[in-house]
Amino acid sequence: MTYEVAIAALADPSRRAIVDVLRRGPAPVGDLAKALPISRPAVSQHLRVLSDAGLLTVTQHGTRRYYAISPEGLEELRSYLDHLWDDALAAFRDNAVKQSEKKANK
Repeated sequence: MTYEVAIAALADPSRRAIVDVLRRGPAPVGDLAKALPISRPAVSQHLRVLSDAGLLTVTQHGTRRYYAISPEGLEELRSYLDHLWDDALAAFRDNAVKQSEKKANK
């Protein structure tokens, strides 16, 4: 999946809340619904969007399906954000150098 799909999936606050709960570890739909102020069917719909975006993995244990954050699914998003951060730091460095040069030339 592309980082755009991941960003779109995470744009919804309920989906971000689900991901925050899953940061603690894998969980079935029922446990996620108990931890959030939304219905179990709504949690299931949000899980489908997150899974389709490649952000979650699903593992079957008996009759329960456990959802977990997919490190691979976050890879492209993280790479995109790392590039943004690198660009921001480079701009900060360039600005600091320019300011330093201005002071030196006064």
